[in-house]
Amino acid sequence: MRQFTPVFALMFALIFAAGIHIGGGTALAGSNPMFKTKATFLQAEKDLTKAIKKNKMGLVSKASATHGAAKIGFKIKGNRVFGIYHPRFAVRMLKASIPAGIEAPIRIYLYENADGTATITYKKPTDVFRPYGSADLDKMAAELDGIFAKIVRDTVNP
Repeated sequence: MRQFTPVFALMFALIFAAGIHIGGGTALAGSNPMFKTKATFLQAEKDLTKAIKKNKMGLVSKASATHGAAKIGFKIKGNRVFGIYHPRFAVRMLKASIPAGIEAPIRIYLYENADGTATITYKKPTDVFRPYGSADLDKMAAELDGIFAKIVRDTVNP
Protein backbone atom coordinates (compact mmCIF):
# COMPACT_ATOMS: atom_id res chain seq x y z
CA MET A 1 0.00 0.00 0.00
CA ARG A 2 2.88 2.35 0.77
CA GLN A 3 4.07 2.30 -2.83
CA PHE A 4 0.81 3.92 -3.96
CA THR A 5 1.02 6.84 -1.53
CA PRO A 6 2.95 9.18 -3.90
CA VAL A 7 0.48 8.45 -6.69
CA PHE A 8 -2.52 9.24 -4.48
CA ALA A 9 -0.78 12.31 -3.10
CA LEU A 10 -0.06 13.58 -6.60
CA MET A 11 -3.64 12.92 -7.70
CA PHE A 12 -4.92 14.77 -4.62
CA ALA A 13 -2.62 17.72 -5.26
CA LEU A 14 -3.65 17.95 -8.92
CA ILE A 15 -7.36 17.71 -8.14
CA PHE A 16 -7.04 20.32 -5.40
CA ALA A 17 -4.95 22.64 -7.59
CA ALA A 18 -7.59 22.48 -10.31
CA GLY A 19 -10.34 23.29 -7.80
CA ILE A 20 -8.52 26.23 -6.25
CA HIS A 21 -9.09 28.35 -9.37
CA ILE A 22 -12.86 28.48 -8.90
CA GLY A 23 -13.95 32.12 -8.91
CA GLY A 24 -15.52 33.78 -5.90
CA GLY A 25 -18.32 36.27 -5.62
CA THR A 26 -21.80 35.13 -6.44
CA ALA A 27 -23.02 31.59 -6.89
CA LEU A 28 -23.62 30.16 -10.34
CA ALA A 29 -27.10 28.86 -11.09
CA GLY A 30 -27.53 25.44 -9.54
CA SER A 31 -24.24 25.56 -7.67
CA ASN A 32 -23.34 26.00 -4.03
CA PRO A 33 -23.34 29.55 -2.64
CA MET A 34 -19.78 30.89 -2.99
CA PHE A 35 -18.41 34.18 -1.69
CA LYS A 36 -14.97 35.77 -1.76
CA THR A 37 -13.85 37.47 1.43
CA LYS A 38 -11.78 40.63 1.65
CA ALA A 39 -9.88 39.14 4.60
CA THR A 40 -6.83 36.93 4.45
CA PHE A 41 -7.41 33.20 4.76
CA LEU A 42 -6.27 33.14 8.40
CA GLN A 43 -8.48 36.10 9.31
CA ALA A 44 -11.45 34.57 7.46
CA GLU A 45 -10.90 31.36 9.42
CA LYS A 46 -11.09 33.34 12.68
CA ASP A 47 -14.13 35.26 11.45
CA LEU A 48 -15.90 32.03 10.48
CA THR A 49 -15.23 30.47 13.87
CA LYS A 50 -16.70 33.57 15.57
CA ALA A 51 -19.70 33.60 13.22
CA ILE A 52 -20.50 29.96 14.01
CA LYS A 53 -20.58 30.74 17.72
CA LYS A 54 -22.45 34.04 17.23
CA ASN A 55 -25.20 32.17 15.37
CA LYS A 56 -25.55 29.60 18.16
CA MET A 57 -24.23 26.66 16.18
CA GLY A 58 -21.55 24.19 17.17
CA LEU A 59 -18.20 23.62 15.51
CA VAL A 60 -18.29 19.83 15.42
CA SER A 61 -15.19 19.19 13.29
CA LYS A 62 -12.41 20.81 11.31
CA ALA A 63 -10.31 19.20 8.61
CA SER A 64 -7.41 20.73 6.73
CA ALA A 65 -6.07 19.51 3.40
CA THR A 66 -3.20 21.98 3.89
CA HIS A 67 -2.02 20.19 7.02
CA GLY A 68 -2.67 16.74 5.56
CA ALA A 69 -0.75 17.50 2.38
CA ALA A 70 2.17 18.88 4.41
CA LYS A 71 2.46 15.52 6.18
CA ILE A 72 3.21 13.88 2.83
CA GLY A 73 5.51 16.60 1.56
CA PHE A 74 3.14 18.81 -0.43
CA LYS A 75 2.51 22.48 0.11
CA ILE A 76 -0.92 23.83 -0.78
CA LYS A 77 -2.68 27.08 0.06
CA GLY A 78 -4.96 27.47 3.06
CA ASN A 79 -7.81 24.99 3.07
CA ARG A 80 -10.23 24.01 5.79
CA VAL A 81 -13.57 22.23 6.04
CA PHE A 82 -15.74 23.11 9.05
CA GLY A 83 -18.41 20.65 10.23
CA ILE A 84 -21.23 22.67 11.78
CA TYR A 85 -24.34 21.52 13.62
CA HIS A 86 -26.17 21.72 16.92
CA PRO A 87 -27.94 19.10 19.09
CA ARG A 88 -31.27 20.93 18.78
CA PHE A 89 -31.20 20.18 15.04
CA ALA A 90 -29.80 16.67 15.49
CA VAL A 91 -32.82 15.66 17.57
CA ARG A 92 -35.25 17.01 14.98
CA MET A 93 -33.31 15.51 12.09
CA LEU A 94 -33.27 12.02 13.57
CA LYS A 95 -36.93 12.24 14.53
CA ALA A 96 -37.74 13.04 10.89
CA SER A 97 -35.31 10.56 9.30
CA ILE A 98 -32.76 8.23 10.87
CA PRO A 99 -30.92 7.73 7.53
CA ALA A 100 -30.46 11.51 7.25
CA GLY A 101 -28.07 11.30 10.21
CA ILE A 102 -25.21 10.69 7.80
CA GLU A 103 -25.52 14.29 6.62
CA ALA A 104 -24.61 15.89 9.94
CA PRO A 105 -22.55 17.91 10.52
CA ILE A 106 -23.13 20.14 7.50
CA ARG A 107 -19.92 21.48 6.05
CA ILE A 108 -18.64 24.91 5.15
CA TYR A 109 -15.52 24.99 3.00
CA LEU A 110 -12.98 27.81 3.27
CA TYR A 111 -10.03 28.03 0.92
CA GLU A 112 -7.29 30.50 0.13
CA ASN A 113 -7.28 32.37 -3.17
CA ALA A 114 -4.17 33.26 -5.19
CA ASP A 115 -4.31 36.83 -3.81
CA GLY A 116 -4.27 35.60 -0.17
CA THR A 117 -7.98 36.27 0.44
CA ALA A 118 -10.39 33.40 1.01
CA THR A 119 -13.47 31.94 -0.61
CA ILE A 120 -16.25 30.39 1.48
CA THR A 121 -18.78 27.92 0.10
CA TYR A 122 -21.26 25.33 1.34
CA LYS A 123 -24.12 23.11 0.29
CA LYS A 124 -27.45 24.54 1.33
CA PRO A 125 -29.05 22.38 4.02
CA THR A 126 -32.22 22.19 1.91
CA ASP A 127 -30.14 20.61 -0.87
CA VAL A 128 -28.44 18.26 1.60
CA PHE A 129 -31.70 16.99 3.12
CA ARG A 130 -34.05 17.13 0.10
CA PRO A 131 -33.38 13.53 -1.03
CA TYR A 132 -34.89 12.14 2.18
CA GLY A 133 -38.42 13.24 1.23
CA SER A 134 -39.53 14.37 4.68
CA ALA A 135 -41.66 17.49 5.19
CA ASP A 136 -40.34 17.85 8.75
CA LEU A 137 -36.76 17.55 7.55
CA ASP A 138 -37.43 20.07 4.77
CA LYS A 139 -38.81 22.55 7.33
CA MET A 140 -35.76 22.13 9.56
CA ALA A 141 -33.41 22.45 6.57
CA ALA A 142 -35.06 25.72 5.55
CA GLU A 143 -34.30 27.07 9.04
CA LEU A 144 -30.72 25.92 8.66
CA ASP A 145 -30.47 27.63 5.26
CA GLY A 146 -31.09 30.94 7.00
CA ILE A 147 -28.58 30.21 9.75
CA PHE A 148 -25.86 29.11 7.32
CA ALA A 149 -26.45 32.16 5.12
CA LYS A 150 -26.08 34.35 8.22
CA ILE A 151 -22.88 32.55 9.26
CA VAL A 152 -21.40 33.19 5.83
CA ARG A 153 -22.61 36.81 5.80
CA ASP A 154 -21.05 37.38 9.22
CA THR A 155 -17.80 35.86 7.97
CA VAL A 156 -17.61 37.87 4.77
CA ASN A 157 -18.70 41.10 6.52
CA PRO A 158 -17.46 40.76 10.12
